[in-house]
Amino acid sequence: MRFGALTFDEFKLMKKANFRLLLFGLESANQNTLDRINKNLKVEQIIQDCKLATQAGLFPHITIMFGYPWETYEDALKTLKLGRWLLKKGYAYTMQATVVIPYPGSPLFEECRQRDLLKTLNWDDYDMKQPVMKSSIPDDKIAELVRSMYKVSFDPEFILRKLFSYKDADDLRYFGRAAKKVFGHIFDFKRCNLSQK
Repeated sequence: MRFGALTFDEFKLMKKANFRLLLFGLESANQNTLDRINKNLKVEQIIQDCKLATQAGLFPHITIMFGYPWETYEDALKTLKLGRWLLKKGYAYTMQATVVIPYPGSPLFEECRQRDLLKTLNWDDYDMKQPVMKSSIPDDKIAELVRSMYKVSFDPEFILRKLFSYKDADDLRYFGRAAKKVFGHIFDFKRCNLSQK
């Protein structure tokens, strides 16, 4: 689902039609980045649509990326802060955080090739677990940003909100599966980071 595509009434119609989970590509909380990757989106719309979808009874899933070559560490921290806030307040239900990858054929790949920002052309490394672009942010810091997004799962506010959201045994099983994945993601990025040292 694109941010800015639906009104509150349309979100309610989706709920009525038995939709449950919506996947929103948040990507970054920095307007410059959203403009450069042609998201046609304002940061404020991210917050508004997550709130509206939640109020309509839907469950927003947000995707977040770290490691854009033009972003500073402070820029990346803004994205981390927004993503964690949305999850802790219950405006986002679940999330996926990864490292930005410039896939061949994409405008980002062409920009990186022209500006000599590609660190490798080994496609096995293009798995969203490690940076393949040069950045002012060290690789270990990018990996830590990704891990920090997943660590919101251990925040007391997040845990309490999840506990009070259980409706039935299916929800409990879902969160059990999700917990395994969270631990897996945290250790995935830790392993990638260690393997580069």
